[in-house]
Amino acid sequence: MNKLILGALLFLTLTAYSQKPCEIETNVTDSLGTYKITKQSIIFERKFAGNATNLFFALFKENGIIGLELQQIKSSEEFIKANCFDTNSKIFLQLNNGKIITLFFSGNETCGTLIRNENNQNTRILVGSFLFSKSNYEELKSSPVTFMRISYSGENIDYPFKTEFTAEINKKTYQPENYFMDYLNCVEN
Repeated sequence: MNKLILGALLFLTLTAYSQKPCEIETNVTDSLGTYKITKQSIIFERKFAGNATNLFFALFKENGIIGLELQQIKSSEEFIKANCFDTNSKIFLQLNNGKIITLFFSGNETCGTLIRNENNQNTRILVGSFLFSKSNYEELKSSPVTFMRISYSGENIDYPFKTEFTAEINKKTYQPENYFMDYLNCVEN
């Protein structure tokens, strides 16, 4: 009986400490409602032949609706083709358990902003909000994400998730596969 109790306590302790601490960027309640968003986390990073692509996630909850803010930053010395979000845009997340979760774009059509930085390099920034259905995010709490497909207007692009990587931008270590398992609890409450 003592071993059973000790095992249960050990399991509960490991479960409690397995989630990352919540880092909330904004938490506002006013006459218009409530809004909470986590700090951005790098999910995908690719550098090849002078071109760079970085994807960032932040989870939000607005008046009881949970969603994902995606920010895409592409850099190149050459012209950067625009990827756009429209009413048909979606994010498909393939989980380690084989299930696929779909998030739906919420917002106006956008192709982002093209700027030229001080190094005479083109940078295209695209931001979009995607919503979960009320039930489809439950699976994300218990299974890692292994693969993501973004359905832009007119094109699908696939992004494999790594278990862990050290970002070139800030030299911090990220675990994209576990992002939802670690941070969904931050916006649910």
